[in-house]
Amino acid sequence: MASQPEIKKPSAASRYLFLFLIGLVVGAVCTVMAMRALQARQDPFPHAVMHVMAKHSGQLSDKVKQNRCAATDTIPHVRTLRAIANDLEVAFPGLADDSRFKTHTSQFRADLDAALNAPPTDCVAAGAVVEKIGTDCKACHQDFRG
Repeated sequence: MASQPEIKKPSAASRYLFLFLIGLVVGAVCTVMAMRALQARQDPFPHAVMHVMAKHSGQLSDKVKQNRCAATDTIPHVRTLRAIANDLEVAFPGLADDSRFKTHTSQFRADLDAALNAPPTDCVAAGAVVEKIGTDCKACHQDFRG
């Protein structure tokens, strides 16, 4: 009788590697699902308000830098900022009763109202409006963002 060649058993390392890779994929999927669930619990409105205000403030500043300071270029951004300023207490209900927050929001609205009542007609005036808006935002952020 001829002896049969010896059959080697497959290495267990390939099975362990396969199970490890499956564990990594399942872990990544579970992590993404958990992060999405936590994100869904957060209210996006406060961040959205700040992003829109920052965008319009930045566009207003860009108009001044581009020397495009006619009222038709600047007023739409000031008008939008003023409309969004009405939602600050709604966006930050935990701060609505804070006297400092009330002071900051009323000053911000007053500066925007002044800009709407006497629209900037040149880049010097528009630059002053941009500076006032920046100062108002910075003062509030120093008190409440840390």
